Amino acid sequence: MVLGASHADADRPASPMSAADEKPARVTAGVTFAARLAFENISHRFAPGEPTLDDVSLAAEPGEVLCLLGPSGSGKTTLLRIAAGIETQNSGRILLNEREISGPDVYVPPEERSIGLVFQDFALFPHLTILDNVRFGLTALSNEEARREAMIALSRVGLEGYAAAYPHVLSGGEQQRVALARALAPRPAVLLMDEPFSGLDSRLKDSVRAETLAILRQSRATAIVVTHDAEEAMRMGDRIALLREGRLVQIGTAEELYLRPVDLFVAGFFSELNIFEGRVKAGVADTPVGPVPAAGFEDGQWVTVAVRLSGFEVNATAGVVQARVVSRRFLGVVELLELAVPGVEEHVRARVRCGMLPPSIRDIFLDVRPADVLVFERRRESA
Repeated sequence: MVLGASHADADRPASPMSAADEKPARVTAGVTFAARLAFENISHRFAPGEPTLDDVSLAAEPGEVLCLLGPSGSGKTTLLRIAAGIETQNSGRILLNEREISGPDVYVPPEERSIGLVFQDFALFPHLTILDNVRFGLTALSNEEARREAMIALSRVGLEGYAAAYPHVLSGGEQQRVALARALAPRPAVLLMDEPFSGLDSRLKDSVRAETLAILRQSRATAIVVTHDAEEAMRMGDRIALLREGRLVQIGTAEELYLRPVDLFVAGFFSELNIFEGRVKAGVADTPVGPVPAAGFEDGQWVTVAVRLSGFEVNATAGVVQARVVSRRFLGVVELLELAVPGVEEHVRARVRCGMLPPSIRDIFLDVRPADVLVFERRRESA
């Protein structure tokens, strides 16, 4: 949906397609002119209170899908609303292809920004048909041109047969696709999506997410997607910007954030972790689960060692560290183990492939897989 538009009347389309009708092929999305959307030193607060955003600078490149990731209250949605023009920053600038659209002395209204927005709850008008919902923002076109563009947008998402229907007859996934069609119909330079899949049944998410990504690739619009789900960000984003308490913590590809997190917060957002303390000697940190590589740290320095749940090799007869199985849960391909390890107060958790251990075994051995170990300088509060 492009904000600030008004509805244009037109004749009702044909009846919805019946289940017996053959599903028509989807129309390739009309190509838009993708833009670069840049945030420069954006700060925002709801007075009085702590900053919602604190000096955030990042950019979505032309044709890129950039995911804004972070926990609740990290500022993701506020940043999106500032880009759309719904909210105004306290300081900083927004630039669209180097043109300032929001800053200390500039404010371009939402309807003039060529920025589309898909709301978290889809925001479809229940009293309008699907076709009328999609052509809601096409006020610059004649009725016939708006109807044609809206039908093309519906074809992109495979719902042209429901043009005359009303939103209440559609499933959640179908409503999400209508909202996407409405946002893409005016061919925006940038598309903003605020947690677009959060209201969908978990069984639908994968398919709707894949369809949405395919449509974004076809349309070639720059897209910024807000999510709190790290796996979703990894599936969709060309790059991921991780926010925490209004600040940008790290930005990069999924591989960069997963393999080279800048701190323990980033590491913990992408993996379940076991946390240990260790002291470095000759490039190795000694921990309760065995020695682990700790290159780049000085001898005698204390470090925080994070081991992913997938980072343990288990064996019934030999290994570096002895452990006792406290519980094991069958999860299909893998088992989740809780283990008692000498020198560790809390249980150590491990995910191992089913069949690696005999069913009734209690005492086992552990080895740590170096590829699943992350080592960070220990902060004073954890000392």
